Amino acid sequence: ACYVAKSKENIRNLLLILLIIPFWTSFLLRVYAWKVILQGSGIINTILIKFGFIDQPLSMLHNHYAVILGVVYTYLPFMILPLYGYLVKFDLNLIDASSDLGAKPFKTFFKVIIPLSVPGMVAGSMLVFIPVVGNFYSELLGGSDKLSFGKIIWDEFVVHRDWLFESDLTLS
Repeated sequence: ACYVAKSKENIRNLLLILLIIPFWTSFLLRVYAWKVILQGSGIINTILIKFGFIDQPLSMLHNHYAVILGVVYTYLPFMILPLYGYLVKFDLNLIDASSDLGAKPFKTFFKVIIPLSVPGMVAGSMLVFIPVVGNFYSELLGGSDKLSFGKIIWDEFVVHRDWLFESDLTLS
């Protein structure tokens, strides 16, 4: 978000378009695309075997890493866009003042930029947290033996038909 906000206007517009393009595709279709990419005969394993980095396919699907990758890919734009909204209005003179006072770029980032972008972080966290807690598609990437809050709600509603317990989970 910081890089997008500080880039030139034509590059900024291109980066924002690249960030929004995945929303033009169905959410479920994007998850299935990751499943195809990460499977044993997927693109990554095919390339690694072709160039001789590995002899047999890696198991990249049905684990926590696949779920984390899918969640980050899916919800990263929801975090970047609110942060971008705050950082694009950020006064760049504060960065210059920080360097004039002897702060290195790393320290400027943590002492100036991050504290001033907390409202964007809070907004992005709210936009990401609510859908992530409710998702049940992690079964597609993580396997059916991995539990998530959304999967528990789905099981209680559809499999066990315990609608009272499910409504308690949903409201909590």
